[in-house]
Amino acid sequence: MSNAIPSVSVTYAQNGTSTTANALGMRPMQERAYQQRGEQYLLIKSPPASGKSRALMFIALDKLAHQNLKQAIIVVPEKAIGSSFHNEPLTQYGFWADWQVEPKWNLCDAPGGDNGGKVEAVKKFLESGAEVLVCTHATFRFAVDKFGVEVLDDRLIAVDEFHHVSANPDNKLGDQIRQLMNRDKNPHCRHDWFLLSG
Repeated sequence: MSNAIPSVSVTYAQNGTSTTANALGMRPMQERAYQQRGEQYLLIKSPPASGKSRALMFIALDKLAHQNLKQAIIVVPEKAIGSSFHNEPLTQYGFWADWQVEPKWNLCDAPGGDNGGKVEAVKKFLESGAEVLVCTHATFRFAVDKFGVEVLDDRLIAVDEFHHVSANPDNKLGDQIRQLMNRDKNPHCRHDWFLLSG
C-alpha cells in the first residue's frame, strides 16, 4: 500500500495581467513581494522569466536606503545568471532609484575561477562603501570559509536559484546559510534574506 503524497495545483487566469506594470514599474508579483519588503526572510518561488530578479532589485534598494542594511550580496549558481543583475534604469518606469552594480563588483563578469582573486574581491567589497555585489554560489562559499560568517552582519543576502541549496547537511552553502540564520538569533547581528527559486 502506498501513501498518497499531498500536492497543490494552481491554475492562473491567462489574461495578460501578470505583465501589466503599476506606477512604480512593478508587475503584480513584484508588487506583492515589495509589499513584504520589511520582512527579514523572503522566499519567492516563481517560474523562470517571471521577474524575480527585478523583484529583488526593488526590495534590495529599499533595504539599503530605508532599512539600515550596509550592503546587498546577490549569490547566483553560475556566472551566466549574473547578467540578470546588470544595471536597470528603474526610474524610467516610475521607481525612485535605479539598480546599479559597479562592474568590478559583478564578479560573474570577471575572468578567472571562483576561488583566489574573487574571494579577495569579496573581502574588498565588504570593506568598501559599495552597495551591491554579485557572485556565484561557489565564490560565496569560499569567502565564508575564509573570512567567517560574522563579516556578513548587517547585510542582505540574496540567493538566486535557492532550490540548488540542499537541506542535506553535507551541502556547504546550505550549512553556511544555517550558520548565518543561527547568528540572526543574536540581537546584535542581522542578516536579511531574499531567496529566489524557479
